[in-house]
Amino acid sequence: MKKYFNIIVIFFVLACQQKSSNLVELFSFPKSLKEVSGIITVQDSKLIACIEDSGNKNEIYLLDSKGKIQNTIKINQVENNDWEDITKDIHGNLYIGDFGNNDNDRKDLAIYKIDKNKLSSSETKPTSIIQFAYPEQKDFPSKKKSRYFDVEGFIAFQNNFYLFTKNRSSNFNGTAFIYKVPNAPGNHPAKKIGEFKTGPDYENYAITSVALSPDQKKLAILTHSKIILFENFKADDFLSGKRTEIDLEHFSQKEGVCFKDNTTLFIADEKVKKSGGKLYEFKIQNPNQN
Repeated sequence: MKKYFNIIVIFFVLACQQKSSNLVELFSFPKSLKEVSGIITVQDSKLIACIEDSGNKNEIYLLDSKGKIQNTIKINQVENNDWEDITKDIHGNLYIGDFGNNDNDRKDLAIYKIDKNKLSSSETKPTSIIQFAYPEQKDFPSKKKSRYFDVEGFIAFQNNFYLFTKNRSSNFNGTAFIYKVPNAPGNHPAKKIGEFKTGPDYENYAITSVALSPDQKKLAILTHSKIILFENFKADDFLSGKRTEIDLEHFSQKEGVCFKDNTTLFIADEKVKKSGGKLYEFKIQNPNQN
């Protein structure tokens, strides 16, 4: 009986996996943008807003469909400690996630709200600053075997932020946490609301960005080579949705993902030596078409 059970389990796992070579290169980022860490569409997907991570300027860049920078917005009164992702709410306001925490030693984690009406300006300042901390973290830095408090991907959903942790533990096993933070100024304890496993190895299963579809029915989790998709979840119980793992059949330092529409993703990777530094388009297949 156990043998047949194992066969059923293997069949189920394979049925929830897709392989796809439908990754279409759209353009290379300008040479000045070597470390794009987050992307989001603005102005009805006519432009793409992107940021860079630690060591780079505290600026948002708006790019057109050919990759040309249309506007650069300096964000005053804050620093780029480690900007790792950018997202938006249903009203079009942007949020910068300054929560990169490679060594699990930061105590200044923050999210910056940028007014949608300031996207044509050359500089602005956050309209609100949301600070947070993880109640489960007791040591700064955490012990190497327990480094679960780095984040590179988040979404804004129903007046809250949802942060998906990047596992940097020395004994990586794919464990990722989901934390909930109120979309309100102040300093908040992040509430842990979920835990799941992405996959067995860091190179292919460490989370680098997260995106929510416009209809709020799909959640896309990006790694260097895959998309982990959750669909038709209930409220903010994202893990209750159908899970599909999509092999992009393309490995690079992918750092940013966002939805162009309900079935199409934009994916960005960083430039490493002579490869990467590009924006791609990826069409999510209907499982019934496989």
